[in-house]
Amino acid sequence: MPVKIRLQRHGKKGKPFYWIVAADSRAKRDGKYLEKLGTYNPNVNPAEINLDIDGSVQWLQNGAQPTDTARAILSYKGVMMKKHLAEGVKKGAHTEEEAEEKFNKWLEDKAAAVANKRNKLADAKAKERAEALEAEKAVNEARAAEAAASEEVAEDTAEEAQTEAATEEAATEEAATEEAATEEVTAEASKEEE
Repeated sequence: MPVKIRLQRHGKKGKPFYWIVAADSRAKRDGKYLEKLGTYNPNVNPAEINLDIDGSVQWLQNGAQPTDTARAILSYKGVMMKKHLAEGVKKGAHTEEEAEEKFNKWLEDKAAAVANKRNKLADAKAKERAEALEAEKAVNEARAAEAAASEEVAEDTAEEAQTEAATEEAATEEAATEEAATEEVTAEASKEEE
């Protein structure tokens, strides 16, 4: 029975979540499997992978063939490296302790690289938020300045209207005073004529 290490899709539409399984190559993609080796969640950055490394190495040593994507995931988590080191131990190229030491060093380097990527992503996100906040502050200041300018224009217009109203009142009073004076003069002139 040819065995494949492959991904089995779960999750909902647009949000895939995969199980990494060892399955008969004739089985359906999401069908019966022999053993669940781990999970793969591509929805987060960096992708979250949980894997039984020893179980995966055991299946590979027994002849299971990984698919291309599964091979990339196994390589990323160090399964292929561990298999390679185990074959070297079998051939006598190095001891079990040396192989374990090399694998642990590789894991530490990989963990440091992943932590570095997470820090870079967090820094980029923080920088993006800071820039967005600065842009929003600039927009708010521009709006406040615009509101203050329109308020000043409204005040100036109100003052001009009050000044014009006062001027009109004064002109009306002067006109009324002149009319009254003219009427008095006319009345006096008509009295004198009599």
